[in-house]
Amino acid sequence: MDQGPGGLDAVALRWGAATHTGARRTLNEDRFLAGSLAFFVADGMGGHEAGEVASATAIEVLAPLAAGLTDARDGAAAADVERLLAAAHDQVSAIVTVPGREAGTTVSGVVLADQGGVPYWLVVNLGDSRTYLMASGDLEQVSVDHSEVQELLEAGMITALETRTHPRRHVVTRALGPGAPSRADYWFVPVSDGDRVLVCSDGLTGELDDDQIARVLLEVPDAQAAADRLVREALAAGGRDNITVVIVDAATQGGEQTAPRLPAAGTDEDTRPRDEALAGGER
Repeated sequence: MDQGPGGLDAVALRWGAATHTGARRTLNEDRFLAGSLAFFVADGMGGHEAGEVASATAIEVLAPLAAGLTDARDGAAAADVERLLAAAHDQVSAIVTVPGREAGTTVSGVVLADQGGVPYWLVVNLGDSRTYLMASGDLEQVSVDHSEVQELLEAGMITALETRTHPRRHVVTRALGPGAPSRADYWFVPVSDGDRVLVCSDGLTGELDDDQIARVLLEVPDAQAAADRLVREALAAGGRDNITVVIVDAATQGGEQTAPRLPAAGTDEDTRPRDEALAGGER
């Protein structure tokens, strides 16, 4: 799909999205948003239907961003996202579930935003779904996982390789859901000609490492075809969790970028909150 957003005419976007229940699940608790200005993935937690409702609720609340109904100019997008995440938190917190399995969801993605007349990716993250940027052929994970294994990695207690098999690798430390609202991380990254943004649930990154993901993104130029192939490869690698992929390609007038990066404003294969944050929840 193509889009040249009004008010950000210097950038033309093409995108594709794919989702799959996975090889071992009976319910897909992932949801995504893809259109116009906003691209998000939400990975629900809570077991039974709670996770599905939580992720669907978050995406429904964020939907005005994709419809271009908010003001993307002069930093207003960050305030819009913050306001909508607060509303999503309240609605997810109100979901009725069985005792001990409170609903929650991760959220990660980007909004195309204007900063002083310059187009930027506003990257937003809560939880362990991820947002990557491929620029000039190099893949970078922009978001930072809110997870126990990320904390252990940053403390030097485990290696990056060990994070892929650690028994607590699916435990998230921030999410939308019961309890006090979790603070989302924000980054402003300038849009460059040829940028490729990948937003995904941990069902992709749990099966494919960054080198495997980068290979597909480099080999498949069409956004929809690349999203479909990443899902297929994750399924072939085991497909132990729900898998969701959103890919966004950017082309800019003049083919240049000159702006600097700005500071931010139930089973072993299942995302779940840390006990003290969202006790007992499972996706």
